[in-house]
Amino acid sequence: MDDGQMVSSILKELGGVLRHSGEAAKVLTQEVADAAKRGSQVMLFGVGREGLMMKGFAMRLFHLGLRVSCIFDMTTPPISSNDLLVLSAGPGSFSTVEALASIARSANARVLLLTAQPSGPASRLADVVAHVPAQTMASDTSPSPSSLLPMGSLYEGALFILFEIVVLKLKDALGVSSESMRARHTNLE
Repeated sequence: MDDGQMVSSILKELGGVLRHSGEAAKVLTQEVADAAKRGSQVMLFGVGREGLMMKGFAMRLFHLGLRVSCIFDMTTPPISSNDLLVLSAGPGSFSTVEALASIARSANARVLLLTAQPSGPASRLADVVAHVPAQTMASDTSPSPSSLLPMGSLYEGALFILFEIVVLKLKDALGVSSESMRARHTNLE
């Protein structure tokens, strides 16, 4: 397969996942918009590369003017009953994700789980589950994997684009201008 064919195949895979992730985008947009309108904080966590996508999403939520933090940063405040915890567990389960969901539930916070495996154990701890139907490390070892990309790369790449779609929807829903987003961008680069 040449580079052009590889790019076309990967873009087709991403497009397929995103076409089937409309409900996930809708749910995530609504939950974050509701939290923003309440003045709640939105807290995010994912492990590994999923965590990197979550941090990128947190940055954009900050640019939108939301109170946002990434779990395990030194400046993470406590979670409370008014807050939203957004977790990612592509394969359906990570012990850290399940522990954080349990803590959030004991604080009466709202828990949203992003996952490719909605029947996984982490889903039972969430108030709402957003299904992103992509190959993860839980499904990449089958005799015929669904993605050309290795391990969980399809899920992780889909998260990045899904989050950008959600940011555009939130920008409109919250009435945030591009200029105000840019004004919140760091100048310490």
